[in-house]
Amino acid sequence: MRRPTCSAASIPPSTSCCSRSASGCGARAARESRSAKPGRSVPPLLSVRGLSKAFGGLQAVRAISFDLAAGEILGIIGPNGAGKSTVFSLIAGQERPDAGDIAFEGRAIGGLRAESIARRGLVKTFQTSRPFSSMTFLENVMVGALARRVGLERARAVAMEQLVTVGLADQAHSPAAWASTGQRKRLEIARALATAPRLLLLDEPFGGVDRPSIDALIRLLAGLRSDGMTLLLIEHNLDAVHRLVDRVLAMHLGERIAEGTPQAVTADPRVVQAYLGASEPAHA
Repeated sequence: MRRPTCSAASIPPSTSCCSRSASGCGARAARESRSAKPGRSVPPLLSVRGLSKAFGGLQAVRAISFDLAAGEILGIIGPNGAGKSTVFSLIAGQERPDAGDIAFEGRAIGGLRAESIARRGLVKTFQTSRPFSSMTFLENVMVGALARRVGLERARAVAMEQLVTVGLADQAHSPAAWASTGQRKRLEIARALATAPRLLLLDEPFGGVDRPSIDALIRLLAGLRSDGMTLLLIEHNLDAVHRLVDRVLAMHLGERIAEGTPQAVTADPRVVQAYLGASEPAHA
């Protein structure tokens, strides 16, 4: 997998050196986490404590807490209406929490604007990928690169590198309007990678795509993690969750009901009841 490079001149003064590579910073953070001295506590990349949000009389999220280590993949699962998307919106700055704390790289981000959070390296993709249909694949990804305030030539180079990463280089000059659902998912990821994130929030990356596309996405995301990227995802496809994530957090009616390995969580009676209302493992 090719890693983008940047000249120092192309990075704004306020941007950390980690922003020079979509995967390089994640790799560095993961190495630091793994090389920590025995007995020395390594702070999580993302820490969520007591997060709550209500919309009118509906308590969408109630006192959710979890940590995410650098280089880890955490999946959030639960039936529709569980509060998963609200948690994502709160972390990404699209909604303001009523209570609770969110810290990214040890710095409080709860209540910050989405643009400010994204500039810090926490970037969200969307459940429904909507590329700019009047632009090419390459131009769509350049939008992400330009958010780093680099010049057009540098943005074009970064965008092409990320199209290579997601396996869409052969479509670089094709209209994005022609993209299949699976290609739109990968295009959305490429655009996010072009912003040089350290944490990617993926909202149902496997939703609405066929099995070959799911397999390709799993390989892509596993490859990103191998390069040190940290991933937090919402997903209904439990088979994909089992194949990809390190740890699962299950939600129901706004609350956390289980957390652990995919095998343990999907066999938990509370999770089975939430999904199926039956006493059999929730494998699919």
